[in-house]
Amino acid sequence: MNVPYAYDAWYPLAWSRDIGRQLATRRVLEEDLVVYRTEDGQVAALEDVCPHRLAPLSLGTLRGNAVECGYHGLTFDCSGQCVSAPGMARAPTGARVRSYPTAESMGMVWVWMGDPAKANGSEVFHLAEYDDPAYSVVEGDALPVQANYLSLADNLCDPTHVVYVHKTTLASAGREETRVQHERQGNKVITWRWVIDGPLIPVFEGLKDFGGANVDRWHYYHYHAPCIAVIDFGSARTGTGAPEGNREDCIRMFACHFITPIDQHSCMQHWLCLKNSPSSPEIDDRLLAGLRLAFNEDKRVLEAIQRNEDKPREWKRINLALDASSIKMRRIVEEMASSGS
Repeated sequence: MNVPYAYDAWYPLAWSRDIGRQLATRRVLEEDLVVYRTEDGQVAALEDVCPHRLAPLSLGTLRGNAVECGYHGLTFDCSGQCVSAPGMARAPTGARVRSYPTAESMGMVWVWMGDPAKANGSEVFHLAEYDDPAYSVVEGDALPVQANYLSLADNLCDPTHVVYVHKTTLASAGREETRVQHERQGNKVITWRWVIDGPLIPVFEGLKDFGGANVDRWHYYHYHAPCIAVIDFGSARTGTGAPEGNREDCIRMFACHFITPIDQHSCMQHWLCLKNSPSSPEIDDRLLAGLRLAFNEDKRVLEAIQRNEDKPREWKRINLALDASSIKMRRIVEEMASSGS
């Protein structure tokens, strides 16, 4: 079953570090784009097709701020207008390709896939802690996942899977029944749980010395439809008041997941981590390794689910009480898609 796309939204396109003065390709919402930086460093994104013979523009050459088609040399500026054509004194005015608004935030290039007139760069997602000197940024990967993007969104609205999928990275044993709470706030769903008086999770080992004491641990999953998840999670020594708001002496992280829907069967998971401790090559490398392991654990399950989704079946999936956040999230996406926003 195909899931809807909300076009009037900012989607993660690529890491800023990966877009330069070379033609790059990306696929978003089943549309192929050619992406590059102009001479002044701005990011241009065009429909990746020449209207003459439909050759991909990404097979061409970057000429200043314009793209020359590699088949017959038609050249398009970063607005998508053809500015020159071989054998013609004036370029055909009707020859143009679609251009897409772009913006940059949190080390990512973002693209607006809907009506360009509705694109507002000030609305691109940005987390305040990204600029906070008390936090360091650990920039992760672009993880390809052969599953529908809403299946990954389900995962990122769901703390309950952690104890089963992430036994060696993000979970502690014996907490399967810890209560999960959730609420909707506009186009956002928040899901949270507290684990009181438990051991430190493996991925936090070495980040802070609690002297072997147990900790109170929180997980707040903030899902901003249609494609952004921020998980606020951390630990403080048990009994120091973290559940009541005292988190002065704690480990705190924000795991940010920016999802690019590629098509109905695949997506790209861009992720980074913010932590309230200084950058350290040794610690950051260990953290990256732990998070890569955890997110590949999710990838393995989600891709297996997609393979089953693609098989013909006469019965439907069941829902459990723990699916409440995912149901809310999918309803928001459906509302955004049906309203054209």
